[in-house]
Amino acid sequence: MGITLYQLEGCPYCEDVADRLDEVGVEYETVWTEALHSDRDEVRRISGQREVPVLVDEDRGVTMAESENIVSYIDRSYVAEA
Repeated sequence: MGITLYQLEGCPYCEDVADRLDEVGVEYETVWTEALHSDRDEVRRISGQREVPVLVDEDRGVTMAESENIVSYIDRSYVAEA
């Protein structure tokens, strides 16, 4: 699968998303981001903003931010398939 999760060490919102991906058994790659917003150029290039978490699902052509939205997406897209 081509899922990438951009996250920040110690970010509870990022951990919520990573935990949900783990719970449903979805494999993903983690890209650890810089603590300073101004240093998150890759996140901005990918998503248009500097906040994390950001999930990129290359197989489905989806890039999204906001942990609640990402968890809902995981549930709709991957739990429903199980």
